[in-house]
Amino acid sequence: MSLRFQRLLLIFLTLVILLSAVLLILYNTRENVSYFYTPSEINKSDMIINKIIRIGGFVENDSFKKISSSSFKFRITDEKASILVTFNGILPDLFREGQGAVIEGTFDNNVFNATNVFAKHDENYMPASIKEGLRDTGYWNKKYK
Repeated sequence: MSLRFQRLLLIFLTLVILLSAVLLILYNTRENVSYFYTPSEINKSDMIINKIIRIGGFVENDSFKKISSSSFKFRITDEKASILVTFNGILPDLFREGQGAVIEGTFDNNVFNATNVFAKHDENYMPASIKEGLRDTGYWNKKYK
């Protein structure tokens, strides 16, 4: 075999192995993808039963109810539609009514059973200790809350 043919064969085999690896990764991640929906999108489509999805929106005001020390009910809304959510576990510190949240779980009897709750904060988030330090030094801008 000539040197040129060996190089061509090596390049071809490398491309086949890389393509196979990429296809295998894409095929395996297809089953583990968690889709993100808003409550309006969920209401427009058929509810996906027993498939893990994520719902994003705001925690509806006056909807949060603490059932027990680690069991909660609340509604997630996007101002057009809302969905009842149940959650058993510890909520994040930033979780509260009117705040953005992403909820991961499954539907069962028109109720979303959450397995994970992720609280969102805006891009202007600043820890309280830094705010106090800026206020003490006089560098705090009055327009920030």
